[in-house]
Amino acid sequence: MCSLSVPPPACLLQPCPITQRLMLGPGPSNVPARISAAGAQPMLGHLHPETIEIMNHIKSGIQYAFQTRNRVTLAVSGPGHAAMECAIFNSLEPGDSVLIAVNGIWGERAAEIAERIGAKVSTIVTSAGGYFKNEEIEQALDKYRPMVFFLTHGESSTGVVHPIDGIGDLCHKYNCLFLVDSVAALGGAPIYMDKQGIDIMYTGSQKVLNAPPGTAPISFSERAWKTKPISYFLDMSWLANYWGCDDKTVRAYHHTGPVSAFYSLRESLAILAENGLDNLWKQHKEVAEYFHKGLEEMGLKLFVQDKKLRLPTVTTIVAPPGYDWREITGYIMKTYNIEISGGLGVSAGVVLRVGLMGCNSSKANVDKVLEALADALKHCHKSRV
Repeated sequence: MCSLSVPPPACLLQPCPITQRLMLGPGPSNVPARISAAGAQPMLGHLHPETIEIMNHIKSGIQYAFQTRNRVTLAVSGPGHAAMECAIFNSLEPGDSVLIAVNGIWGERAAEIAERIGAKVSTIVTSAGGYFKNEEIEQALDKYRPMVFFLTHGESSTGVVHPIDGIGDLCHKYNCLFLVDSVAALGGAPIYMDKQGIDIMYTGSQKVLNAPPGTAPISFSERAWKTKPISYFLDMSWLANYWGCDDKTVRAYHHTGPVSAFYSLRESLAILAENGLDNLWKQHKEVAEYFHKGLEEMGLKLFVQDKKLRLPTVTTIVAPPGYDWREITGYIMKTYNIEISGGLGVSAGVVLRVGLMGCNSSKANVDKVLEALADALKHCHKSRV
């Protein structure tokens, strides 16, 4: 008599083929064969000498990508949200004051996370597609006197790349840490962590780096991680030791790191180093401008009007009047096997978003998505407006 009351799931007793798609949404992006092959290498223990050497390579790669010499530089085991929580948990305690710049969904998320740990949250808010002048930021720093100021470098929900110059100096003038989310922009738009006075910065593996989701590079200045956070898993004192970022000679067990993901991240950082940041920044700018020109020639409008504020990695297009954006994205997925997406947060229902990140940032891909958009506008239902 069988003792099992739950039978083996029928869905797991057959193969699960995955369709190859061109991933031109705001992330994840396509993973190049070289990075996939790296992730498929044989498993190692999370503290084997070879794994530690790979982790050291990753640290060096992140320091290059971030343009920092911070000793405490590593990859969090988790997506970009894990890095966001790691940054906030390790810089704030209950009752601490934090100022959040909200120009899209990521400022909203940061504010919610800070509120959940009992921080005193103040916000400055701008309209979707806008940005904050340094004068506005200084006025808010003077008014609220926060311990931490949070800013999104690449706001993927609205398609804005926020200017960074001068903000770090303002933060330090008011004895405040400068925390930057560069998940959607890192590698595709210039940023210089040390030169620009950034104290904490993080990104994700699945955007310009073209690695699978699940690892999140992060870096802290020496003055930026002195708290004992509410989270054990994201405690920077433990993570710094696990990654060999402290003065201890022995790395203690903290958690079992995603070793295969480390292989992939190491390879993605190697590709970034081989191409060079200057070349990647130039590539993303040129491809984005080529795309914007093509969209305007089709009669479509860009959501971010100021060209200097347009995020090179994620373009936001005003949803064509009279069309259902879901029908457009669905048609393009079904007909061309290309993913583009609608808006998120404040831009939901307002824009279409197209990501051109890392290996996906090419004029050939622009031509494909322009063709798909033009075809969708011919075949999708248009109502009277």
